[in-house]
Amino acid sequence: MSTRTRLVIAVSAAMWMIPMTRAVAGIDVNAGDWKIDFSGNVNGFYVGADCGSPSTTTTVTGGLACSGDHSSSVRNGLLPAALVFSATTRQDNFDIDVTIGFYPGINSSAAGQVNLGGGSPTALATPGIDARQAFFTFGDASWGTVKIGRDIGLFGKDAILDDMTLLGMGTASGNQAPSNTSLGRIGLGYIYTDWEPQITYTTPTVNGFSASAGIFQPLDEFNQDNPLDYSRHTSPQFQAGAGYSFGDPKSGGLTGKVWVDLVTQQYQLPSTEIAAANAAGISTSHNGTGVDGGVKLDIAGFEAVLYGYTGTGVGTTGLYLDAISPGGSTRKSDGGYVQGTYKFDKLKLGLSYGISDLKLAGDETSTGNNLLKRNASTVVGLYYSLTKSVTLVGEYINSKATAQGGNSVTENDYALGGILFF
Repeated sequence: MSTRTRLVIAVSAAMWMIPMTRAVAGIDVNAGDWKIDFSGNVNGFYVGADCGSPSTTTTVTGGLACSGDHSSSVRNGLLPAALVFSATTRQDNFDIDVTIGFYPGINSSAAGQVNLGGGSPTALATPGIDARQAFFTFGDASWGTVKIGRDIGLFGKDAILDDMTLLGMGTASGNQAPSNTSLGRIGLGYIYTDWEPQITYTTPTVNGFSASAGIFQPLDEFNQDNPLDYSRHTSPQFQAGAGYSFGDPKSGGLTGKVWVDLVTQQYQLPSTEIAAANAAGISTSHNGTGVDGGVKLDIAGFEAVLYGYTGTGVGTTGLYLDAISPGGSTRKSDGGYVQGTYKFDKLKLGLSYGISDLKLAGDETSTGNNLLKRNASTVVGLYYSLTKSVTLVGEYINSKATAQGGNSVTENDYALGGILFF
């Protein structure tokens, strides 16, 4: 199994999909005291991927640029297709909402697995359905809202929702046998926010300010070439975020938002490995903490996004992936992206550049080390609003992965297709 494939398997299981936020229109039905809404999207793209030629100098463990044969595919973009059911009501002075989201792809799945690993482009194969979203909320405008269930996280959420490739492709992961989504800018500018079981409280919005905090299901640390198993958790993961939005979109003047988020958790070796770890001088427990922040500005058709993150023991690409060295020490990681778009009439032009860096732990050396040092990409995009529901998309994507020891590989992709929201 290649390094590239191992990373795909690690990340794509319930991680590469982006939330189908409330639709542009949606289909509303009133049923007694409940208002029921159906919304979603369908998308598809032709993608050509030009991969770097495989050699001893192109191996990058954790790299997101492909090496090997060139490939063509018809596939989903960063978003899978979606059908989201939501129902809202007001009962006993509480606003109540329940949401369940189903996310099928157009690509054939492998062995019945929707997002785990590559797809299976063979005759008689079928796609699968990823039911990643199931939660309810209750609250009131006077004191806030409580969410219970599985939904998108707080850390990194705005980074991906403001990514222009959300409607397109971005880096075309696994293009020879595509699964339900591409990478977009995941791992090439931000760590993926993920879908996690959670209990989260969100404040009311007061003069543009709002904040959220919650406890989440803790995640195991996953390291592709690490025999250590940091999978024991004695406390929940904690995430929090705060933001400020300003300006009136109807005024035509400057509008925008600023935000900051935090994620932290502890992960430990199982009790069966503690004695051996102590004898070898290996840490049996670590805290993995990351912070991020950004600013988005919009004026007269021009939109700019500046985002950055940093963390220790939080990993790269996905939360707590490659966060620990084989010697049991934490690695630092950081990155971010800058993006500018300009919309005139129905056409939006976009340019985006981002990086995700992984630092070596104190017990590691770069000599001969194929571990990822940096994933980076540049995206040029054209997004044309054919109607208020249909957007046609064209993107060119250059991605490069560099290893600690100097290896590197470059991938060039182009994508043409479209997406429909309802």
